[in-house]
Amino acid sequence: MRAAVLEQTQRGIDIISDGEQTRQHFVTTFIEHLSGVDFEKRETVRIRNRYDASVPTVVSAVERENPVFVQDAKFLRSCTDKQIKWTLPGPMTMVDTLYDAHYRSREKLAWEFATILNQEARELEAAGVDIIQFDEPAFNVFFDEVADWGIAALERACEGLKAETVVHICFGYGIKANNDWKATLGAQWRHYEKSFPLLQASSIDTVSLESHHSNVPLEVVELVRGKRVMLGAIDVANDAVETAEEVAQTLRNALEFVDADKLIASTNCGMAPFRRDVALAKLSALSAGAGILREELVGARV
Repeated sequence: MRAAVLEQTQRGIDIISDGEQTRQHFVTTFIEHLSGVDFEKRETVRIRNRYDASVPTVVSAVERENPVFVQDAKFLRSCTDKQIKWTLPGPMTMVDTLYDAHYRSREKLAWEFATILNQEARELEAAGVDIIQFDEPAFNVFFDEVADWGIAALERACEGLKAETVVHICFGYGIKANNDWKATLGAQWRHYEKSFPLLQASSIDTVSLESHHSNVPLEVVELVRGKRVMLGAIDVANDAVETAEEVAQTLRNALEFVDADKLIASTNCGMAPFRRDVALAKLSALSAGAGILREELVGARV
């Protein structure tokens, strides 16, 4: 993790993460630390209505008997004076990555997970984490559930936090199943129009979304006006490394829909599928592109 912090710092990244060093999978690594889930008893389920996967089974009441990432977060805090961000799976996405043989209700299980996530998030905050992000790619699929209980469960996970709260909603890593799905979505991906108005009215501080090289129309960002926006300014599904100017232009385009002081250049998803050199080069491009726009904005105020 210390190496990941150094690499981010050397490339000018302002908000430091663990570089995904503490979780093998963005959902199941957290679930592995909970009681009530049997990883030996597996079932095949449809993930995100997109592909089939063998997943563990909820066999009894789920509980968090011990902190999951808190010691790791304390170590990250000791490695840098910059702001640090920790990422957790969101309640709905957790539900969608399991087979439930106990609650037999996606909503009931989501509320249990929301309570557990809130316990973890409060301890992460106490460990010095500045920004806590919840990954909810399921929000781009199950629109009725998002409205019925998804936003409320997410707010429960964030309840009482003073740290900045972020929800990340994307179209998935650059793996074949996700890329094949994206190819069916047409010329405009308007999925965010379902969740963004609900998030704009929620207590969540920041919305993180996919943008660069996607078919997401940027005007959807207007739907969360007033929130901070983490804009995915690199392509996590393509090995080609963006230029700094390409990143800057993606960010410039967003300024019509988000105030400059609320816009944050982001990687969108993580970059686990990439070779190390590609991932690092994309981080450099992200930082340099944000720097170009920052200088332009400062110059415009002089």
